[in-house]
Amino acid sequence: MFKRLFWIGVGAAAGVILVSKAEAYVRANTPKRAREFIMGEDQDRVPQRTLAGLVGEFTTAMRYREDELNRRYTDRFHG
Repeated sequence: MFKRLFWIGVGAAAGVILVSKAEAYVRANTPKRAREFIMGEDQDRVPQRTLAGLVGEFTTAMRYREDELNRRYTDRFHG
């Protein structure tokens, strides 16, 4: 269990480092118009927008799955 948590933590940390390095590379080596096309006009808030999008997508999927399970068990016990 602890090994799994350790490796998940290592993977998450490596992912954060790689994304930040890639973002810094893109900022340093691409023209402004290309950066705006890739990252959007608000380039300082890319991580926050990405996280907000992921949370929103997770919430939507969770609600969909919860509704599906509620329908399945409601039909099983009432039908």
